[in-house]
Amino acid sequence: MPTTVKLGPLTRVEGHLEIEVSVDTSAGAPQVVDARSAGTMFRGFETILKGRDPRDAIHYTQRICGVCPISHGMASSMTLESAFRVQPTDNGRVMRNLVLGANYLQSHILHFYHLALPDYINTAGLLDMSPWTPRHVTPDMLTGAQASQLVNHYVQALAMRRKAHQLGAKFAGRMPSTATFTVGGCTDTVSREKVDGSRALLAELRQFIDSVYIPDVETLASLFPGYYRIGKGPGNMLAFGVFDLNATGSSKLLRRGRYTDNLDKPVDHSQIREYVASSWYTPASGNLAPLSGTTTPDASKAGAYSWIKAPRYEGKVHEVGPLARMWINGDYRRGVSVMDRLVARAMETKKVADAMNGWLNQLVIGGATVKAGSRPENVTGVGLTEAPRGALGHWMQTSSGKVSRYQIVTPTAWNASPRDDFGQAGAIEQALTGIVVEDIGQPIEVMRVVHSFDPCLSCAVHVVRPGERAARYVVGIPA
Repeated sequence: MPTTVKLGPLTRVEGHLEIEVSVDTSAGAPQVVDARSAGTMFRGFETILKGRDPRDAIHYTQRICGVCPISHGMASSMTLESAFRVQPTDNGRVMRNLVLGANYLQSHILHFYHLALPDYINTAGLLDMSPWTPRHVTPDMLTGAQASQLVNHYVQALAMRRKAHQLGAKFAGRMPSTATFTVGGCTDTVSREKVDGSRALLAELRQFIDSVYIPDVETLASLFPGYYRIGKGPGNMLAFGVFDLNATGSSKLLRRGRYTDNLDKPVDHSQIREYVASSWYTPASGNLAPLSGTTTPDASKAGAYSWIKAPRYEGKVHEVGPLARMWINGDYRRGVSVMDRLVARAMETKKVADAMNGWLNQLVIGGATVKAGSRPENVTGVGLTEAPRGALGHWMQTSSGKVSRYQIVTPTAWNASPRDDFGQAGAIEQALTGIVVEDIGQPIEVMRVVHSFDPCLSCAVHVVRPGERAARYVVGIPA
């Protein structure tokens, strides 16, 4: 007789996400036939910023996320520079790249070792304590010496994350958020002591990436080859580009572009629309470009199941993140899957770390770090960059010198979006649909797919059989 199965606390995802999957066993092996991704918390930063000095946005928006605040500080700085017609100094641009790069390193190391890797290790006898218990234990999980080595690297990675924060703080003033990003560059100064200290920390991180992180990812990929065929999703990729290599941003370490319907294409941000058919926002908040968007909540809206809007490019679902960036840049095109996301992220980590070593050589000791500019009263600005998790955009309008509109589209909005006005499922929803769940009491396959996207949310997963009433079981303890 069909039953409803509730899944226990699911950790190692940031924030507030609920995922519900329907599993059908009528065809033999239990298979996901439907998935829904729901953001369960309204933040409202777009409303908070209205009426404020636009320069405040650099600091306010960093409070959106404690894991990748630097990306919001970068996006907001770029938005204001777009609006005020200011270009950063070379020193300021390189300093911001170094701070953002350090944030990438800590976030990528965090994702693999502390969020995703535990899905593949049987930690019984190794981590028999909270928060590693209770846990899933499935037959395919690694045990013995392999598990022990990876757990040791898990602990080593904690120290590496701290060093990455220390590296970022050299020019950020503090981490994880920064007090030094501003219009026209960075308020900190360049000294020999800071450059040498940064180089020493970066050398340790590069050694860890080359000798531990990448080999561990390669080992995992060799032991779980089936995950190269699981969790594809829409197959479309989108990247806004990141790490400007010149003042105008015309050259980037990771370029802007998209891969839509098997074709490489350019990006025009005016082709982005946000839909709200399945989101708790008024209908008037939907089918709008971010530059003219509104964010008016409607918590009682019929048929809605998420606080996340559904951003689409030319009406199509796109995946964002390290795999999308490496795909667009031509650095990785093996495939689109759970394992491809992990491998591409590791490769990107090395690419960014190696580039940072070169950027340190570009800093001019005692050189100008900020370019002054005027502050027009009625302007429009757009800032497109990349958070570790994917494409991030800020759109702003001002009136009489104050913010009149500010819209933010985050990476998780792209990946964890609900169904749109056309009935299209979001990227994670599509990636989950069709996967086989060997044991619905321990749906580790679901967790591996969700974690491969690194959604910046806490999640719970619900499994129901067709014909049964779905149980709402909201849990989530940030790791």
